[in-house]
Amino acid sequence: MRIVKEAEERKNEILDVAERLFGSKGFDHTSTNDILNEIGIARGTLYYHFKSKEEILDAMIERMTERLLKRAGEIAGQEDVPVLQRFTRMMLAFHVNDGDFGQELLEQVHKPQNALMHQKMQERLLSGITPLITALIREGIAQGICRTDYPKETAEMTFLYAGTVFDGLREYGREERQKKIAAFIYNLERLLDMEQGTLEGAVLPVFQGKEV
Repeated sequence: MRIVKEAEERKNEILDVAERLFGSKGFDHTSTNDILNEIGIARGTLYYHFKSKEEILDAMIERMTERLLKRAGEIAGQEDVPVLQRFTRMMLAFHVNDGDFGQELLEQVHKPQNALMHQKMQERLLSGITPLITALIREGIAQGICRTDYPKETAEMTFLYAGTVFDGLREYGREERQKKIAAFIYNLERLLDMEQGTLEGAVLPVFQGKEV
C-alpha cells in the first residue's frame, strides 16, 4: 500500500535523509538517486519539494542554522545574566555535540571538498548572529564595560575572524593554539576598547567548550 505523507512531513523526511548522507558521504559525493533510494520515493516526489540537490542543501542549512540561532537568541535575551556571561553561553550554543544538530554534517562542512556547504552555512550564521552579538556589545557600551562607535562591524569582524581562523584549531599544536587564542582575545579587547584581560574569562570557555 502506498504511503501518502503530508507535504511538510515528507519535506522534513527528505531533509533528514539528505543531512545524514551529506554528513557521511559529503555533498559532492551524494546524488539525488542516493536520497531517493534511501527514502523509497519517486523522483517526481522529490522534485515537487526541491528542484535540485543544492536547493536541498539550502533548506537543510536553513533548518539547522535556525535551530542554532533560536537557541543562541534565547540565551542572548536573558537580561538577568551578566552580558559577558551571556556572550560565552551564546557562543557555546554553537558547540554541536548532540544528534539533533547534525554533528557528522558539521564535520563534513569543514572539509575542503565541501567548501560550498561551508560558505552557505557561514553566510547564514553571519546574518543571524551579527544582530545578537551587536546587541550584547551595545549593552556592554551602556554599562561602561566596553566602548566602540562600530558595534555591528565589530560583531561581524569577530564572527568572521573566529570562523575562519578557528575552524581548524585542532590541527594546530598546543602552543600554536594558545597563541592564536591569546591574540584573538588581545585584539578583540583592543577593538572594544577594554582593559587587557577583561575578556579572558568570557572567551576562553568558548574554545574549551565549557559551560559557565
